[in-house]
Amino acid sequence: MKIKGSYSIFILVVSLILFGIIDVCNAQNLSKNFYKKTCPRVEKIVKEIIQNRTRSNPTLGAKLIRMQFHDCFVRGCDGSVLVDTVNNSKAEKEAIPNLSLSGFDVIDEIKTRIERACPKVVSCSDVLALAARDAVSAPFKKSLWDAQLGRRDGRVSLATETSGNIPGPFTNVSSLIQLFNRKGLDVNDLVVLSGAHTIGVSRCGAFSRRLYNFTGKGDADPSLDGAYTETLRKKCPNPATPTTTVEMDPQSSLSFDNHYYDILLQNKGLFVSDAALLTDRTSNSAVIRLRRSPSSFFSAFAKSMKKMAAIDVLTGNAGEIRQNCRVVNPLK
Repeated sequence: MKIKGSYSIFILVVSLILFGIIDVCNAQNLSKNFYKKTCPRVEKIVKEIIQNRTRSNPTLGAKLIRMQFHDCFVRGCDGSVLVDTVNNSKAEKEAIPNLSLSGFDVIDEIKTRIERACPKVVSCSDVLALAARDAVSAPFKKSLWDAQLGRRDGRVSLATETSGNIPGPFTNVSSLIQLFNRKGLDVNDLVVLSGAHTIGVSRCGAFSRRLYNFTGKGDADPSLDGAYTETLRKKCPNPATPTTTVEMDPQSSLSFDNHYYDILLQNKGLFVSDAALLTDRTSNSAVIRLRRSPSSFFSAFAKSMKKMAAIDVLTGNAGEIRQNCRVVNPLK
């Protein structure tokens, strides 16, 4: 009877998969040429829009790669961070870690153009993957990594699910490693992907506690370079002004390079989560290795991005191809 029952369950699951009622999330279904026949101009369209946008907004790369990271770490890379809140159910973008995300209008512009060329074919999650890659790559006149395509979009976006999934600026190294391991990423991926902090800025509120009240006694974080602490205090008075920002990589926030690891070893990492990479033997070794060679960093970043962009992807008949990235498709 046990064998018969197990066999029946097996047949049921297989049938559900075949009929598209459930599907297996399989990153192996992603490929560089996924839209070669169904939408051959997709990469050209994305690159054209991104090139135009980055000319007037060179910070776009930092914004979009952060958006992709926040998308992939909650429910996987399914475009759920792009969805707007409906009624009283707050979407992911309304969660505190996502309130500072920007660049949604760029995704909207790209999706509109693609829908005109290839209706109901290209997912919003793939649009985000291509846009982030091209925005970071724009200054180099070539793609820094291959974007694997074929994701489908999720139908669920909940602000409550960001908790415990997106690392905060005060996260220690053991918590960072555990979180990345849950997503199928290792310590090396943690250090490599943290290198994206070489571009972009942060609001003072994300780190001001390190400057003024680190242990609750009105003190500064002793692991932060003293002179750098004073520089940051001048830029970020206490209490923090919500709109004031500083570069995450001083004097290099528009250059995608391995300079981030230089500042880490100078004890100038802006967040506790940056400085934490020096407190673990394996991650510290990775920091030193990546600091030595720009080419090693670019190669490692390409590999880690491929892994990160494949977290819990929806493929096959799972999910949907959202026609408007801000709204899930109406049920038929």
